[in-house]
Amino acid sequence: MDAKNIIAEGRSYLGIEFGSTRIKAVVIDGDGNVLATGGHSWENRLEDGIWTYTLDDIWGGLQDCYSDLVRDIKEKYGITPTKYASMGFSAMMHGYLAFDRDEKLLVPFRTWRNTITEEAAAKLTKEFGFNIPQRWSIAHLYQAILNKEDHVSSIDFVTTLAGYVHYRMTGKKVLGVGDASGMFPIDSSTKDYDSAMMDKFDALIAPCGFGWKLKDVLPASISAGEDAGTLTEEGAKLLDVSGNLASGIPVCPPEGDAGTGMVATNSVGLRTGNTSAGTSVFAMVVLEKPLSKVYEQIDMVTTPDGAAVAMVHCNNCTSDINAWVGLFKEFGQMMGYDIDMNDLFTKLYSKALDGDSDCGGLLSYNYISGEPVTGFDKGAPLFVRTAESKFTLGNVMRMHLYSALATLKSGLDILINEEGVRVDKMYGHGGYFKTKGVGQSFAAAAIHAPVSVMETAGEGGPWGMAILSSFADNRENGENLEDFLNRRIFADAKGSTVDPSPEDEKGFDDFMKVYMEGLKIEHAAVEVLS
Repeated sequence: MDAKNIIAEGRSYLGIEFGSTRIKAVVIDGDGNVLATGGHSWENRLEDGIWTYTLDDIWGGLQDCYSDLVRDIKEKYGITPTKYASMGFSAMMHGYLAFDRDEKLLVPFRTWRNTITEEAAAKLTKEFGFNIPQRWSIAHLYQAILNKEDHVSSIDFVTTLAGYVHYRMTGKKVLGVGDASGMFPIDSSTKDYDSAMMDKFDALIAPCGFGWKLKDVLPASISAGEDAGTLTEEGAKLLDVSGNLASGIPVCPPEGDAGTGMVATNSVGLRTGNTSAGTSVFAMVVLEKPLSKVYEQIDMVTTPDGAAVAMVHCNNCTSDINAWVGLFKEFGQMMGYDIDMNDLFTKLYSKALDGDSDCGGLLSYNYISGEPVTGFDKGAPLFVRTAESKFTLGNVMRMHLYSALATLKSGLDILINEEGVRVDKMYGHGGYFKTKGVGQSFAAAAIHAPVSVMETAGEGGPWGMAILSSFADNRENGENLEDFLNRRIFADAKGSTVDPSPEDEKGFDDFMKVYMEGLKIEHAAVEVLS
C-alpha cells in the first residue's frame, strides 16, 4: 500500500516527543518508514529560580505540533488523518509534576534541568544504597518534603511530562518502565518499582503523616507492548483542535527520551549502547551484570522492556555551541551576508577537523546550567586560553565540540576503566552528530570505541516512540523488543561507522587532563559571577 492509503485507512503509527527545545511528531508505516513529520519550537524558562514550562506551553505546543503534522500530511498526500493504528507520547525524563485530587497542578513543573535537590538526592542515595540523581522525580518529591512545602500533603498523583500527557489523552496513570526508572529505582526482575526501596521511603516519611504511600501516588510501571489505554474523546479534542481525530485509538506506554533513543538506535540488547547529544547529553549501555558499587556519576535505568542500563547523563551539551554559532551568524549579517544556519553549522563543525587533536591548549566549559556529574549546582559558560595557546577557528570549534562531551567522558571512563563494561555497538544520535563524520569522530575518540550513526538517526526520539507504538500492534507471538527491532525495523538499516583515531584519542585524553584540573577555574567563575 502506498503512503496515502496507509494514512487514510488508519494503518500508520504516530509518535510525539517533547524534547527540551522542540516538540516533534513523526508518522511511520509498520516497517518504520517516515511518512510525515510536524514540529513546534519551545524553550524552558527560569522563573523564581526554577527551570519550567507552563501548562499552556505544554498544550499549546502539542496542538501546534500536531497541526503542523496535519499540514505536512495534507501537502504531501492531500488528505486529513482521522485515525492511527496506534500512537504514543514521550518526553524528557525525570522532573516533577504533582497534582491534587482535583487534578490541579500544585507547583510549577520542575524539569530535569533543576539542580535544587542535592540534600534529598544524597540522603536517598545513602538510604537506598542506590544512586539517586538530583533530577529524578523521587529526589524532587523528597526535597519538597525536606523543605516542608505546604503542597506535599495535598498530593494525589506525581508523574513525568510523558506520563502527564498520556494521562490527559487516555485517563490512565501509567508509565513505560524506562520512564518510570527515572522516577524511582526499578527491579529488573519484576520490571516494577523496587519494593524494598519503596518501603524504606515510606518509613522515612511516615512521621510526616501525609496519609499517602509512595505506591499510591506514582504511576503504574508497565513494559513496552503492554496495554496502556486508548485515546478518549477528551484526549482527541485536546490533541487535534480541528476535531477530525477519532477517539478509541490504542495508545502505547509513554516513555522517556532515554528509552526512545535506545529504540531509535536499536540499542536495547545486551552490550549495546547509544549516545544522545543535543541540549543535554547522555550515554547508556545495556549491562550484562550489575555494577560492583554505587557511583554518583552513573544512573541505573532500564530499557523500555525493563533490562538494566548504566547511564551517564549531563545537563549541558550543545547550548553553548549554539550560542557561539549565533555569534558568528550575527557577525556575518553585520558584514552583509545572508547566512543559512544549517550551512553555517556544517561549515563550522567541519572546520573542527582542522584543529589540533588537543585543541591547541584552548579550554572551555559549556555549563549553561548546573552539572551534578562534576559537582556543580550552577553553571557559567567559560572560555580560557593562555598567550601560548593556538587561537585558531579550527581549535575553537574542536574545543567546543570536545567540551560538549567532556563531562560525559568523565563518567564513561568509570564504566570502561573501573568496571570493565564492554560495548559491542555504540550508536550516536542527536544534533551533535548531524554534520557527517565530525561529532562521530570526536565521540569515538572520547569513548575509545567505534561509533555508528544510522541514516534514521536524525528522526531521533519521536521516531523511536512511533516504533514503540508499532511494536505494541505488530509483535509476533509475544516476541521481545530486541527481536522485533531486528526483524521489522533495522533489518536493512543503512548508516556509517567511524573507528577512533589514535591521534584523536590521545588528544582528547590530553584535553581531559587539563579539563578536569581546570574545574577549579569553573568553580571560581560560578562563585564570582553568582
